[in-house]
Amino acid sequence: MKQHIESSLQEAHAALTALLANPAGLASVEQAAQLLIATFEAKGRVYSCGNGGSMCDAMHFAEELTGRYRKDRPALGATAISDAGHLTCVGNDHGYDNVFSRYIEGHGRAGDCLVALSTSGTSKNIIRAAEVAKALGMTVIILSGRRSDKLEPLSDVYICTPGGTYADRVQELHIKVLHILIELIERHFFPENYMGE
Repeated sequence: MKQHIESSLQEAHAALTALLANPAGLASVEQAAQLLIATFEAKGRVYSCGNGGSMCDAMHFAEELTGRYRKDRPALGATAISDAGHLTCVGNDHGYDNVFSRYIEGHGRAGDCLVALSTSGTSKNIIRAAEVAKALGMTVIILSGRRSDKLEPLSDVYICTPGGTYADRVQELHIKVLHILIELIERHFFPENYMGE
């Protein structure tokens, strides 16, 4: 059992080290932070979405913005597309491929931003959400674990974090990236929370 624990931690360490050594990947995180800051400066809203564990990450991202990350500060306008009533209604009536895009169609506006997570880069409902967001004049940030010829052209910023054979390592990098984005947003709007650091 110990060898599996060590192997798992070593694989996670290798994935993080690879991201640290990837200048283009780090630049994409910085670009995403700048885009999110510009969205909030223009009084836009941020919407996030994903499937399974990625939905949990999307929810975590949104609640850290509306609630609290490290210290108290005013709320920022963010919503995860995770309402069970909406998801089951749209899934039943329009198919699962449209559960996120229908929400964006109903709520998104030009100047808003979509943060969409797909570890595979092939999730049809994420692709459809990005298409609708772009059509509405929203900006799109994609977090994925591999390059995608369908999602990448729809994104303003494409953050690719390969993490190994399975999705769990990718998701671990995604939550790290999302936490960094929240911190950079806070450092911009609420620098007093980071004085002395």
